[in-house]
Amino acid sequence: MSIKSLLRPLFKKTMVAAYHLMLPIVPVDRNMVLFDSSVGLNYTGSPRAIYERMVELGLDRKYHCVWLFQKGSAPKEPLPGRVKVVRYGRFLHLWYMCRGGIWVFDTRQPKFIRKKENQHYIQTWHGTPLKKLALDMDSVQMYGEKGIQVYHENFRNNAKTWDYLIAQNAFSDAIFRRCFDFHGTMLHTGYPRNDVLFRKNNPEDIAAIRRQLGLPEGKRILLYAPTWRDNEYDPDGKYAFRPKLDFGKLREAIGEDTVVMVKYHYLVGDRIDWSEFRGFVYPFNAEAEISLLYLAADALITDYSSVMFDYALLKRPMYFYTYDLENYRDELRGFYFDFLEEAPGPISLTTEELIRDLQQTPEEHARLYAAKEQAFREKYHDYERGDAADQIIGLMASF
Repeated sequence: MSIKSLLRPLFKKTMVAAYHLMLPIVPVDRNMVLFDSSVGLNYTGSPRAIYERMVELGLDRKYHCVWLFQKGSAPKEPLPGRVKVVRYGRFLHLWYMCRGGIWVFDTRQPKFIRKKENQHYIQTWHGTPLKKLALDMDSVQMYGEKGIQVYHENFRNNAKTWDYLIAQNAFSDAIFRRCFDFHGTMLHTGYPRNDVLFRKNNPEDIAAIRRQLGLPEGKRILLYAPTWRDNEYDPDGKYAFRPKLDFGKLREAIGEDTVVMVKYHYLVGDRIDWSEFRGFVYPFNAEAEISLLYLAADALITDYSSVMFDYALLKRPMYFYTYDLENYRDELRGFYFDFLEEAPGPISLTTEELIRDLQQTPEEHARLYAAKEQAFREKYHDYERGDAADQIIGLMASF
């Protein structure tokens, strides 16, 4: 065991102790806004959309904006606007947690963090749920968790710090209030990260996004964006990307006129060598803004991921590759609704079945799934209007 690994627990305890000493002493700056996506892992999602809308409106001059990133996770290019970039887990990060008047985060914070009464915490969250969450889960198989009771207690205590929580639809509102034991203010705004799907869903912007992403012209572009599996992780705790999808068969069947973008979930730590599929597979890691991938894609392949609810806004085909459906539904997580009944597209269990579905004509796909797609949009898009970031910024101005 290295000296560094031996000292790490001591360093963490020292930082936590320093934080709790600062907490009652450091005054709150009501015009300081802290942003964090995926616990400092990337610059994406609704926090990014809110921040960049603030920059567009010149509000980065009114507010002191701070972005929190883990080591090596900050974008290589400078962030737009007037902003302070701070490394997660260091003294300055904890000082800003004491100082910031407004927090805009999309995932839970470490359990030692305390919010003062004059700080405002906007929890944007990150998707409408199909799979069961938090207090609704009967078991937990995630790395580092110490059993379902402890997991429930930690989640309940964390959610108590949230003043505001965004819901994409009435369905999520009801689920979130129960599964998070949430008693704050629910914001019926839809997700700020989806505002761009209203603004840029046009041929000119789509063509520009495809060029920006380095995608080929004249090809059908698929986006494969599966969720993570709670029980698939390496000894160091990094979640794995192990889809049972045969990309060789897929390329052989549809590769002449089609390419596939692959987008990992932000928790996945795998680094896969895709060189064998160069020119057919275009991989994007957690740093990629998925809303741009949505716009670039002619169709989506997913499984149980909440990306289905966002992508449906574009009214484009979706395909569901669910090779572990029974295990995931009955053993690993459980579902909030009848997925087989409501899925707005074909469900496949093997690569061969997926290829068959992808080879349907647009007319055949529409005949089989148009009614389901419409019902899906009506149920899950009742709060989405394309102005979510503006609504959140308006709320911030009222503090």
